[in-house]
Amino acid sequence: MSASQSAVAATLLDRHGTTYAREAGITLKDTPQPLYQLLVLSSLLSARIRASVAVDAARALFHDGMRNPRAMADASWQNRVDALGEGGYRRYDERTATQLGDGAELLLEEHRGDLRRVREEAHGDEKAVVSGLRETPGMGPTGADIFLREAQAVWPEFAPHFDGKALRGAERLGLPQDPERLERLAGDAGPAVLAAALVRAALRKKVADDVLEHAG
Repeated sequence: MSASQSAVAATLLDRHGTTYAREAGITLKDTPQPLYQLLVLSSLLSARIRASVAVDAARALFHDGMRNPRAMADASWQNRVDALGEGGYRRYDERTATQLGDGAELLLEEHRGDLRRVREEAHGDEKAVVSGLRETPGMGPTGADIFLREAQAVWPEFAPHFDGKALRGAERLGLPQDPERLERLAGDAGPAVLAAALVRAALRKKVADDVLEHAG
């Protein structure tokens, strides 16, 4: 690990080191409500839409009271559409509103509204967790990857988890592609924070350029 890589990672964390969960107003803990909110956010982020729009849409849903699966399931389809629209999530709003309602109902029926049961049933097997997450309507491999990328902060058995987008950000910044080496570069911030920052560098060249300029 070179001194320059350490400087780049430190600069990235200093300037862009915020998880998407925190940006969406989620105080992530290993408890049912914040884990559900992360599931919603991950699903929104997985669509072909700007990350900032997905974050705004999640905040709007939570602001309108849809903070847990029971509230999401009890909300009308129109309530969900309206909240997504408030967040600017208009391209996929009708389909997503349906999927959010169906997903909340499924989580209540299969896991009593508690994603920790998916974790427990997986016994530390990442593929099993991904399979459980993907039972959620609209949750594909990208959404499951996003969930684990953020959830590793409270589900440490799945760390270090750097998905393909985070690794593209690392490549853009000249950082290693090996998750273990990236975890060491994360230091006390933790791999979830570094992974989110790397994703920002992958999504926006301006972020990478900013980091390289200030690290130099």
